[in-house]
Amino acid sequence: MRSIFLFILFLALILQGWTQSSIPDALEMFNNGSIEYVFPKSLAGMKNITLLDTREKEEFETSHLKNSIWVGHEDFNLSRVKSILPEKDTPIVLYCSIGVRSEDIGEKLQKAGYTNVKNLHGGIFQWKNEGYPVYDLAQKETQKVHAYSKFWGRLLTKGEKIYSNKTESLEPKEK
Repeated sequence: MRSIFLFILFLALILQGWTQSSIPDALEMFNNGSIEYVFPKSLAGMKNITLLDTREKEEFETSHLKNSIWVGHEDFNLSRVKSILPEKDTPIVLYCSIGVRSEDIGEKLQKAGYTNVKNLHGGIFQWKNEGYPVYDLAQKETQKVHAYSKFWGRLLTKGEKIYSNKTESLEPKEK
């Protein structure tokens, strides 16, 4: 349901000519702050955490943070997460492109009783923008990052932006 709302809001903002100027601006507009943020610099030094990637499978397959587990957003399955992470106090850091979809999943995990859930501020975009590595399915470092769409891809300033036909079809035509 929130995905539909975000898509409608996205279209309304495009029609009004709004463009996000920064990741913090976009997060302020689209998130409610229900999940505590962790910043890339802090995450880079953290040990014994579980990273959950809440993007779509195609995005994860393009690149992801090392040792992260794909749980998806539209395809998210709480039962699957419970089987992977039965201990509800497991330290979890969620991420997506910038941190909006990961907040949605964080709320679901908190509602299910998980007590140590954080959201990567700026997601994989900010992670890459700050110079941290991302990996392909063979666990080799790559410069490729799925930019989701040209609208959101503006926030990715480092690395090679990858798009797909699926997400591009959701984009309004640029003039």
